[in-house]
Amino acid sequence: MSGTAIEVGAEDGRGTGWAPALLVLGFGLALLGAVFAAEGAAALQIWETSTAYNHCWLIAPVAAWLAWERRHRLRGMQPAPAPVLALLALPLGLGWLLAERLGIMEGRQLMALGLAEVLVLAVLGRGFVRAMAAPLAYLVFLVPFGAFAVPLLQRITAWLIEFGLGLTSIPHYVDGLIIETPAGLFYVAEACAGLRFSIAALAFGALYAIVIFRSPSRRLAVLALAVAVPIVANGLRALGIVVLGHYLGSAEAAAADHLIYGWAFFSLVIILLILAGLPFREDGGREDGAREDAGAVAMLPAGAPQRPILAHPILARPLLARPMVAGTLAVALAGLAPLLAAGLDRGAGSPQAVAVAGLIAPEGCEAVAAGLRCGPVLVEARLLAFPARVNWAAVAAARRQAYSGSDEDSTFALVVPGRALWQARLFADRSGAAATAAWLQGVPAGDGLRSRALQAWANLQGGGAGGPVLAVVTFRPVAGGPGPDSPGLPLVAEAALLRMVLAAQSVGVVAQAALVSGTLPGQP
Repeated sequence: MSGTAIEVGAEDGRGTGWAPALLVLGFGLALLGAVFAAEGAAALQIWETSTAYNHCWLIAPVAAWLAWERRHRLRGMQPAPAPVLALLALPLGLGWLLAERLGIMEGRQLMALGLAEVLVLAVLGRGFVRAMAAPLAYLVFLVPFGAFAVPLLQRITAWLIEFGLGLTSIPHYVDGLIIETPAGLFYVAEACAGLRFSIAALAFGALYAIVIFRSPSRRLAVLALAVAVPIVANGLRALGIVVLGHYLGSAEAAAADHLIYGWAFFSLVIILLILAGLPFREDGGREDGAREDAGAVAMLPAGAPQRPILAHPILARPLLARPMVAGTLAVALAGLAPLLAAGLDRGAGSPQAVAVAGLIAPEGCEAVAAGLRCGPVLVEARLLAFPARVNWAAVAAARRQAYSGSDEDSTFALVVPGRALWQARLFADRSGAAATAAWLQGVPAGDGLRSRALQAWANLQGGGAGGPVLAVVTFRPVAGGPGPDSPGLPLVAEAALLRMVLAAQSVGVVAQAALVSGTLPGQP
């Protein structure tokens, strides 16, 4: 038996098994793209609108380049379809369903990407996946993940600023994310959290580790540095802005173009990381796993007989039959989870608006027909009552629609124990502010896993006595004065106004929302 790979895959000499396998793979990927179109559309929207994920447009070309650099690994190799490997779609589909029920889009996108790679594995075989492991793994950066870490990154940045100022003689006062010095006020906004630096550094660090290093330990070390160094560097950058503002005597002057300065600082940090890693590079000689041409895992001996597994005149050709069986099974199993989710959502219905009985006017505000009048600010409120069988993703989407803004906005949370969990945002690019709070089964609900899991369980049980309720309170300027985010109103005063109004609603809109969320029947 010869060990030389054959160049034709059938007795008629019409070619190897690559053409039919790639045809099946392309058709299967198109079907998965249609099934998981919502995940793809959500990713594309974030790539386009968020500066933290603009680099995602480069991930596919970079992965293609990595595959091209490894093309010699496929020399002498033929596809080895393995229908049994399509069964890996079952746990990934379960993961997708769990993420979908919890309303976590990043989880849905990760599972959808995993299902696409299971299709590749089933149709082309383990040998191909081993040979192309690096580019396939790098595609994970197509998923715009990490936004959940922004509040934590903000707190870390504020702590690093406070720690750094403690080592200097600069007088300062820290209130959460607000840092006050004699030069003025500094706020650690979402843009200052360093997410855009961290995500871009991680993507670059992964590429650097793949290209320059071979051993898993060194690659993991590079990834760990790509996570830790940008976080620390971002804290130093923010500290530098505060210190510069102190010596310039103006917080506004120091903060001007701080993002441009930040990118320059970030570029310098990346260059230093590259230079630090070059003495330890392992890019010489043969690539790991390549072994020149001896690594052709799915190599077939010349003259080896192939038995058809189906009797249809077309499918009887063995080079087409196994890829079709593997691809069909992988796509069918991947589609089970979305089909089940659609069944669970059948008849869930849409949210309904509930009239607000009235807002409680704190000191300095007065009740008007539209809501409250607090000097130059008009405060309005509305309630959205969701059906008991709704997915929490609908609640999160309604919250984002009312609450979303730019990453330059000032944000804070206001917790009224046992009453409400408010998330407030002062818009930097337009006048006004917004605050949202949710209730589930009569108690305050955040946007974390606990609330999502409770609603998912209620959904699986067919609903309950009541569904989620979202309260939206908006602040907008009216004739006679600036808005709550105008330069003429200090940031501390802006936050104080929102806190005062929201805290006063404990027996107003808050009580009404809690009551509705515990008693409003779900729609059939």
